[in-house]
Amino acid sequence: MQQPDLKERIILGIDPGTAVMGYGLIKETGHKMALISMGVVKMGAIDDHMLKLQRIFEKTVSLIDQYHPDCLAIEAPFYGKNIQVMLKLGRAQGIAMAAALSRNVSITEYSPRKIKQAITGNGNATKEQVAAMLQTLLSFKETPEFLDATDGLAVAVCHSFQKINTGIGKGSAKKSYSGWETFVKDNTDRVSGIGKKKI
Repeated sequence: MQQPDLKERIILGIDPGTAVMGYGLIKETGHKMALISMGVVKMGAIDDHMLKLQRIFEKTVSLIDQYHPDCLAIEAPFYGKNIQVMLKLGRAQGIAMAAALSRNVSITEYSPRKIKQAITGNGNATKEQVAAMLQTLLSFKETPEFLDATDGLAVAVCHSFQKINTGIGKGSAKKSYSGWETFVKDNTDRVSGIGKKKI
């Protein structure tokens, strides 16, 4: 007897950063997940911030073109005391989102706490605890070169869990965009202010 076709989707998860960007890809079949790939993009050798953003854009587009993900799950910048660090992280996140939008890939954003909570049950979990839980969930033994790789993977797994636990489209801890138009419509304050000096 033939098994009924289970819906499949590929999720790309990204943990944006200006020194290291972590990414992970999983294939979701029904309620099962399988690891496709994970890794990091190092930008420590690049001095120019704009060139770092270009590298993030190009790598994100390259991942999308190679693996054809159905959606992008991305970590939101955390709120810290250093405004310059937050600004740079926000730019890194925005450029990765722009890359996905340029390929018409839908985007969902998650807070760092939400991701840790989804993976470990503890919103204050360490990177090491998140990595260990992902190794159990996805049955991989190799230790990633950087914990940023498992951070990117964690975002993808968190996104998958939202569908399993609450159904797609539910939950207040995430924000989804299906294209540039919906992003602009929902973020007029973020888009219309570009190029204008705020006092």
